[in-house]
Amino acid sequence: MRSLHECAAKISSKLDRYLTGSRRSLIAIAGPPGAGKSTLADVLVDLLNERLEGQPAEAVPMDGFHYDNHILDALALRARKGAPETFDASGFLAMLQRLKSSDAPVAIPVFDRSMDLSRASARMIQPHHRLLVIEGNYLLLDRPIWRELRPLFDFTVMLRPPLDIIETRLIQRWLDHGYAYEEACAKARGNDLANAHVILDESVAADLTFSE
Repeated sequence: MRSLHECAAKISSKLDRYLTGSRRSLIAIAGPPGAGKSTLADVLVDLLNERLEGQPAEAVPMDGFHYDNHILDALALRARKGAPETFDASGFLAMLQRLKSSDAPVAIPVFDRSMDLSRASARMIQPHHRLLVIEGNYLLLDRPIWRELRPLFDFTVMLRPPLDIIETRLIQRWLDHGYAYEEACAKARGNDLANAHVILDESVAADLTFSE
């Protein structure tokens, strides 16, 4: 797959029609865990803001809509954290609908990986943010509630790295969080790769796809 900077440049070249005018545009970046979505979103936002005055682009992650761990425990879903059913999909949809239509500031939640929880109203999307780069695993998932996201997006991107690359990155992610190698492999090859298969197998086609 191309470097994330090359991907960002390619996406930016497709967005000229959304760079002018007063209507807010939502650009979706979807893909499995470990695909590089959040880094690509940040690179794309920086690139767009270099092209435009007033810093109108901003990244909006889906991860702030993780259910809290005590809810996952009550639902017996803690081991599946990161799966579609462990997110507040309806809440995420409502936020995107508000972002799409509102000219008022909108507070959004942010997931704190170091604390393993979402912080409510942790960031503010301002009216001058006319280009929002939404990133998350299930933005194009063809399942109830999730499929209602698709009409809100003006342009969609899917990252599809080979599964062996995803596996290597996910193992390293858990190692970086302090897990022993065997534990990191178990977490990556269990829940994470299962979620990756759901995304790759059940997402609708994107406007632009980056693969091997």
